[in-house]
Parts: sequence; structure tokens; C-alpha cells
Amino acid sequence: MADRQAILIPGRGYDTRYPLFVYAGEALRRAGFALHAISWQVPEDLAMAQARAWVAGQVAATLTGRTDLLVGKSLGTFATPLAAERQLPAIWLTPLLRVPEVVDGLRRATAPYLLVGGTADPSWDGSVARRLTPNVVEIPEADHALMVPGPLARSADALGRVCSAVEEFVQTS
Repeated sequence: MADRQAILIPGRGYDTRYPLFVYAGEALRRAGFALHAISWQVPEDLAMAQARAWVAGQVAATLTGRTDLLVGKSLGTFATPLAAERQLPAIWLTPLLRVPEVVDGLRRATAPYLLVGGTADPSWDGSVARRLTPNVVEIPEADHALMVPGPLARSADALGRVCSAVEEFVQTS
């Protein structure tokens, strides 16, 4: 039986049934986490100005019981202020590091967090990530889905790196 609870927070077009969540979720299960995957229908007209409040509302509604870890991707990283307020450890996959509200939430965090992004992702800023935390996985040439050009095995290798980082993060935090 799981003794810890993780909440999985999707992105706009990348839900919790996609590879990053499937494999990160398996790593978390093996580390003793029960998983609660948020499912949402993002409003077509959701503007960046409303994204933080909308995401916070979606995530806060799931925080009714014990929560030990948040795992969010892209749009889901608008939950960084909520994680900071509740002192929750987190894993942020392809965080929106060019959005001030997201970065501010990361700066205010007192619990450890892991940032994962790719150098070909316009939302990623590796120098900002490394200034915020020592827990950074940066995948060369990876896009916003952490897919790498060339043979698909390169993307599978990137996914393996993410899984290893998740396993290491939850063992040490």
C-alpha cells in the first residue's frame, strides 16, 4: 500500500496518459506513491492572465487529503505558487520559465523541486532553472514534449533520463 500521495497536473495538450506522466508515475509508484491524476478541459480562450487562477483552482480542489508531491507539466506549472504556499515538493516538467508568475512561485518555494526541460523548448530557460535549484535535468535538443530529433531511440533515452531523475529526486527529498 502506498504511504505517500502525488498529484499529477497535466498541461494544455499533454494529459496524464502521455509518456512523461506514465513513466514518471511508474517511478513514483515504485517509490511508494499513490497517484491522483487531474483531468481537465482547458477553456479554448484561456489567456495567460487567467491561467494562474484557473490552474490554482483546478489543483486546489484536489488537495483535500494528504499530498506529498506535485508533478506538473507546462500549463500545470502555473501551480508553482500553490506549491510554494503549501510547502509541497514538486517535479515540474517543461515549466514555463519565461512566465513571471511561474518563476516567482519557484523562487518562493521552500520545499525541494526538480525542473526538467529541453534546450529546443521556447518555454525553457536553462540558466534560470540552474539559478533556481540544483535539481535540474536539461535535455539537449528536446522540444516542449521532450522529444529529440533523429532516431526515436534518442527520445526514449531522454525519457529514461527523466525517469532516473524522478527516482533520485523522490529518494533524496
